Parts: sequence; C-alpha cells; structure tokens
Amino acid sequence: MNRRGVCYDVGRVMMGESWRPKFDQALARRELGIIKDDLHCNAVRICGLDIGRLVVGSKAALDAGLEVWFCPEMWDRSQDETLAYLGRAAEAAEGLRALYPGKVALSIGSELTLFMQGFVEGRNVFDRMNAPSFWETIRTGKYNVPLNAFLERARVSAREVFHGPVTYFSLPFESVDWSQFDFMGVDHYRDARIRDIYGKMASGYRVHGKPVLIGEFGCCTYKGAEMLGGNGFMIAFGMMADYLGPRLTLPKSTQEMMRIPARVDGHYVRDEGLQAREIADQLRVLDAAGVEGAFVQTFVSPTSPHVDDPRFDGDMAGYSLVKSFAEKDTAEEIAVQKARQSKELVGIELDPNELLKFSGEFGKMGVTYPDMPWEPKEAFKAVADYYSRG
Repeated sequence: MNRRGVCYDVGRVMMGESWRPKFDQALARRELGIIKDDLHCNAVRICGLDIGRLVVGSKAALDAGLEVWFCPEMWDRSQDETLAYLGRAAEAAEGLRALYPGKVALSIGSELTLFMQGFVEGRNVFDRMNAPSFWETIRTGKYNVPLNAFLERARVSAREVFHGPVTYFSLPFESVDWSQFDFMGVDHYRDARIRDIYGKMASGYRVHGKPVLIGEFGCCTYKGAEMLGGNGFMIAFGMMADYLGPRLTLPKSTQEMMRIPARVDGHYVRDEGLQAREIADQLRVLDAAGVEGAFVQTFVSPTSPHVDDPRFDGDMAGYSLVKSFAEKDTAEEIAVQKARQSKELVGIELDPNELLKFSGEFGKMGVTYPDMPWEPKEAFKAVADYYSRG
C-alpha cells in the first residue's frame, strides 16, 4: 500500500452542526505532526467545509511532510451552489500545489448521492436515507446518470484551475465513469453483510484501470460495531432514545440498526480492542487486495467526547483513533447545535444544558501527549504498528 493515510476533519458541517466547532491552528499543526511521526502516515485526507480551514490544515500537513488529499465538502446544497463552491476550492488547492509540487491532490466531492440535493428525495441526508423511496431509488440506479453529469461539470471546472491529480470518493453503489479521473476513490466500510467478500470487492475496483483509494473505512468503539460498519454511529440514536424515552420517535430503519449490537444492563459496551483488531484486519485485507492507498476514518472527533459513564460515552459511536475530552466552550456549542437539530429533525425541544451530560469532565488532557485534549485509543497503536512496516 503506497499511500498510508487517515482522515483529518477541519470542520465538516452536517445539517448545521460543525464536527469541529473550534479550529485551532497550533493544535492542528501539532496533531498533523503526530499523524506523520507517530501514526506513521505518509498521506492525509483534509476534509471540511470552510476553504480557509482546508488551506490551513493542508499547509500544516504539507509542512509536516505528508501528501495532502484536499477534500472540500459542502453538503445539502444545490448542484449549482456546490459547483461554484468546488471551483473556489480548486483555486485554493492549486495555490498549495504550486508551493508543494507533487504533494497535493484534489477531490471534487464524496458520496454525493447522499450528501447533495437533487439525486435522491429529501432536503438533507437524514431525510434521504429515511425516505420511503430511498432503497427503490438505489436499487434502480437512476441517480447514476445525473450524478455522472454533475461530476463531469465539476471535473472540467476543477481542471481549468487545478493542475494536479483529481478524484472523487464514491459510495460503493455509485456507478461512476472513472475514465477522466486520475484515481478511483471509494468510501468502503466493512460490515456483517459483506465481511466475507470485503477484499474481493476492493480488488474488484481495480477493473477500472485506475489506482484505487479507499477514502474512508474503519470501525466504532463498542461490542458489535463490526456488524454495522459505516452505520456504527447509529448507536448514538440508541443512547438518545434511552435518555429521551417515548419523546423520541425514529424511523424504522434507524431503530433496527441501533438494536443490532448487544447491550449490558441497558447500555452499549465500550470495546477499544475490537476497534483496533477490526481496523488492523481491514488494513491487511485492503493491502492484499492491491489498493493504492487507504484513509482510516478518522483521527479525532471532538464532538463525540469520551465519558466514563457508558450511557453518555459519545466516543463509542465515533470512528476516531483517539478519545477526546470535552472543552467547555466546544461542549456548549455542540449542545446548542444538537438541541437545534433535535427540534428540526424530530420535533423535540431540548435544553442544551441537559445535553452537557454527554460531555463529562471539562479540561481534561491526555497522558501520552499531555498537551493534547485527547488520548490515543488501542486503534491508534494498531494503525501505527501496521503503517510503520511500510
């Protein structure tokens, strides 16, 4: 595997919620240095909405000696809005590429069938995945023609200003015309349904004649997470259902997924060892499948802090290689965001102060890195061990 990577979020924004409310340049520079020196990555996906943050994070990664995959992501907007945004992002990426020749590549999007308006019914990803027509739309594949038409417009626009490699990170069920891209990218999580054919699927992507990049893969941090794969975050709804009781009504598909993992005394069970074993095994399988590179999802998730009480341990529902500790201002902003989302999505009024129970102790710092507001999990060591072997 030539590109040994991890995803680094500078602020993806989903339905009004920033996944990195506070972005500190010095902290980002330190984290990206750790990714290079201690996690032994040689590549990183810099993901987020704000182009300024993407540039700052990318420059820090490049200065650390990492190859950068510049991944601007604007979700739940129209095609024209998204296209204009990608054009601005491509110009910014070209500025970096000119300073660091051969070290910057550009993604013109990821999983757009789910994350952009116009291909599937629904105003946001939550609506789309739970729309009655969703699985029928996916089965027919009728979204592929308009998706490829948009990707062609975006690719042509990007290449007018960006002169490095260009890719797109697809969903496994999207049928993309890869002929005009430099790399074939796919976000490919393993779960119980495809466990035995995961490697075969990955090697099958090579039929397109392009180097294959796995843009996202990984596992959450609880017993049973390996069964859900990319839907592992669904236990967050289970935690909220336990907390809110009959006030919370969820779509049937969500309820079914959050019931798959076993519970003990009514709560999910944290398991760092399982996460570590799963990610290491997936790396071995992907390596054997002949992929060009892979990016573990994800390095850090500040909006999912670790709490000792398993009823409120948001880190279990996250994919990060480190467990974050809550910072007061970030936690308060997250609580406000989640309260607003709760009202918009499921019609429940929440007091943001109630949600601070999911934050735990404020201001705690790591032991391994005393200057960091997080501590490496077992998965960090597993990835570092695998990547150190080159």
